[in-house]
Amino acid sequence: MARLRALAGGAAVIALVLTAAPVAAHEHPSGITDLVTPAVVRLEAVSHVEITLLDHVGELKHVERSYDLPFAEGTGTVVNPDGTIVALRRLAINPDDVAVYAANRIFAEHHKVKIPADHKKHRLSDALLDRHLQDCYPPKSSTATCIVNVTTEITAFPNVSPPSPDGYKVKCVKAGPGPDSPAVLVPLTPASGGVGMPTAPLADKVPDTAGAPTNVAGFLGRPGPDVKETVEIAHLGRGGVPGQAGRPFADPEKKVDEPVKLGALADKGLVGAPVIGDKDGHVIGLLVGGGKEGRMIGVKEITGILAAAKVVPRRGAIDTAFEAALTRYHTKYYTEAAPGFQRVLELYPGNVVAAALLKTSLAKRGGPEDQGTKKAAAEPEGGTPLWPFILAAGLLFTAAAGGAYLLWRRRAPEEATELPSPPPLAAGPPLDDGAGQTRVVRRSQPFHVVPRQQQVMTAPGPAVEYCTSCGMRLGPAHRFCGYCGHPIET
Repeated sequence: MARLRALAGGAAVIALVLTAAPVAAHEHPSGITDLVTPAVVRLEAVSHVEITLLDHVGELKHVERSYDLPFAEGTGTVVNPDGTIVALRRLAINPDDVAVYAANRIFAEHHKVKIPADHKKHRLSDALLDRHLQDCYPPKSSTATCIVNVTTEITAFPNVSPPSPDGYKVKCVKAGPGPDSPAVLVPLTPASGGVGMPTAPLADKVPDTAGAPTNVAGFLGRPGPDVKETVEIAHLGRGGVPGQAGRPFADPEKKVDEPVKLGALADKGLVGAPVIGDKDGHVIGLLVGGGKEGRMIGVKEITGILAAAKVVPRRGAIDTAFEAALTRYHTKYYTEAAPGFQRVLELYPGNVVAAALLKTSLAKRGGPEDQGTKKAAAEPEGGTPLWPFILAAGLLFTAAAGGAYLLWRRRAPEEATELPSPPPLAAGPPLDDGAGQTRVVRRSQPFHVVPRQQQVMTAPGPAVEYCTSCGMRLGPAHRFCGYCGHPIET
């Protein structure tokens, strides 16, 4: 039996190796921006200022005004399912003093004087009005003629369909010192319940090689049916530029002036957009600069500001399901990818990227491009040959036949063994000479071994019976042998 078990076990191992060998794990394909674009958001920042002018020039009056000053439009990246965003300081903090702007506006409107509506302090020719104007400008003093309250409102518009008309409000909790320094924005009301939002994975480091290919993805307007994410190809330059933050871009083939191209896109709303590595589709930095000089700050600065803000970037359930489906899609297993994208849309119904990829997967499912269909065919072109499976089946059949034969050989001698001779009769009274002819009782039950012998005594009668199982003498009224218990059939 041990030999049989060893043979069967060996066949099973061989079959497992042969059947498992053709299945290989797919690495995540190169150059995929789809891993990040669901987590890209449009950012719009507005400074809201409320000002009260205490008019002491003529009749005492309190004049109240409020102004909304949009100061930034750009792109951010969600790094936590609760909606936490990494962006740039310039998208979160107004560099201008809006209190000065409000003072110029309210004085010009109330006193009917010409003052530019800008963020600079001005002088008036009228000494009395000029003194009151200077007392209206910040910083606030004991003789101030204006009371000013300034708040900043930042709105994030996610990449969803149908588009979110109001987005969700965020606030800046940490920012670097310069306009192109990274900043951390958290929702005013964090998402409760559900699985949150899609997030973008952060890389471990920036590629060192000059000319390394990247992609920059962001929005030039609010996401909607007519405004999709913009994706541009770029290449990392060598080292940094003295006096400038970030790493430059440079086309190794010198066909495109990438700093100029990306600088123009930054001015149109791509500033702060994630720079995506071509190796695994992870974020390696953020787009900064503008004008004719687009650059990139690296992922180390991003993770540094997150640590300072005590925010841990992490992936969620949406990302796990989406990445699994995305791997199937980009390796052309469309039949397997479709249910994965459907699961993503169950978790996050507005995912624009997952919806578009699901539509393509369903269109190509079972078609000539579907690798799952090719693999399931009997003779797929360029696919796995069938001989390993046939060989495995043959080995299993041989092992099963050999095991059955060994088992039959082991049991055959036991079944052919003759029954032992009946034990000798114990001492007792002599047999009756006048007894009739011995009658044979047919055996209908298997032989039973009993622990000790017992003598079966029969009274004199017309016939003497003996048990055909053990040979003991039976009585005329017995239905069972008193020695072995064998039933007596008449």
